[in-house]
Amino acid sequence: QKMRFVDLSLDDAVHREVEQLRNRYSDEDLFSYLAQSISPEVYGMLSIKKALLLQLVGGSGVSKGDGMRIRGDINIALIGDPGVAKSQFLKRVSFLSPRGVYTTGKGSSGVGLTASIKRDPVTNELTLEGGALVLADTGICCIDEFD
Repeated sequence: QKMRFVDLSLDDAVHREVEQLRNRYSDEDLFSYLAQSISPEVYGMLSIKKALLLQLVGGSGVSKGDGMRIRGDINIALIGDPGVAKSQFLKRVSFLSPRGVYTTGKGSSGVGLTASIKRDPVTNELTLEGGALVLADTGICCIDEFD
């Protein structure tokens, strides 16, 4: 069973806390407050944090009358100099997402992202193992050091 944000249930304490936040902040202030809570150890970079927050909550999909469907997925490419917290953001977002997957290095090859064939050590049979994109289906796949 695939877990999605819709499948998560909130208890009464969380509902009360959400109401308190709504009463305390305007919409724009609440958006900034929530964005700043993503990787609070990273100073600044509010626009990147806002983009990541929007990716976490997702966009709105549209179904056209002719059967065409436009997905509401938000894709982000973080590109920058070494040491500017790109990896920290990726790890935090994959942790916050119910179906988040973080991969780097060897797992970032084209084949490693979709599937791989492994030999079972007990039965010596070949098995197909899902890659990062398969495991993050309906979630967020964070690929670090992508070549």
